[in-house]
Amino acid sequence: MEPQQTEKRSPNWNMIIRVGGTILALGLMVYLLSQQDWDEIREAVGNIEIWRFVAAVFLIFCSRFFYIARWHMLLRSSDIPVSFGESTRLTFAGLFASNFLPTTVGGDVVRLAGCVQKGFDGVFSAASLLMDRLVGMAGMALILPFGIVPLLGSETTLQTWQPEIRFVAALPAVLGKWVKTAQEKALELLRHIWEAVILWKDQPQGVLAAFSFTCMHMVSIVLCFYLLLAGMGEEISPFLVAGLWSVVYFVTLLPISINGLGVQEASFYSLFVNLGGVSPESALTLAFVYRLIMMFASLPGALFVSSLLPNARKRATKAPASEEESM
Repeated sequence: MEPQQTEKRSPNWNMIIRVGGTILALGLMVYLLSQQDWDEIREAVGNIEIWRFVAAVFLIFCSRFFYIARWHMLLRSSDIPVSFGESTRLTFAGLFASNFLPTTVGGDVVRLAGCVQKGFDGVFSAASLLMDRLVGMAGMALILPFGIVPLLGSETTLQTWQPEIRFVAALPAVLGKWVKTAQEKALELLRHIWEAVILWKDQPQGVLAAFSFTCMHMVSIVLCFYLLLAGMGEEISPFLVAGLWSVVYFVTLLPISINGLGVQEASFYSLFVNLGGVSPESALTLAFVYRLIMMFASLPGALFVSSLLPNARKRATKAPASEEESM
């Protein structure tokens, strides 16, 4: 009797990179926190009036409503018979999974599993999630110049980043095979994007409605940031706040951390301190308060996520999960 051969499973490099990046980013955050004056951080938090915290939470819930409405409009425009209540339950389940279950089961996978479980067309459901992400990125790209212009115009920033620029430029020669794999995945992603665009080419009203909701979503979050910063005595233009947040958003999309843990906070700190003129204590306070409010705003998803997890895990084993955006 021949000995049974066991199939060797290739390591999940995507998850390894995310876990490693998360550990490094969180380590950086611990270092940054250790360098701060905690009395000044407590003072910064204490300076924020209660009404500002309440208003910030309200604005984040408004942003969640617009976020749900954006995806709902895309689903409805593709003739998927989904009610707004169903879209709300699926979206909150995805948000909860991303914020409290940072594993291979991402928020988009949970939403897709929910759509399939309800009997909706799998192809259009998956395409709606991709189009939802594209519409959100398009909205953020509109305000990106408000952050890129001061970023590129800062000589100090460019000098500080010269080692990182040289490191990134050397990656293709060092990583070789991995870069080739990344290029193949990028081409596959572009193909999926094109397929999603084709599905909605005859539904411009749905895409425009989704885009209008993403604009309202962005306004809500920028107002949240502005209220909190003003409460800490920081004078900064709301346009600059929007621009710096968009840079943070695109940096957090890099697949180097689980749900942007650590990377988001470090980006907030670096950009708002160096380009926004915000004190280090206020920047760290803003980053952590925003993370906590976003987690709090995703708690309703705990009521719906348990029934979707079995199907979501099955889908997560077939393809890498895309992390749900938390912005």
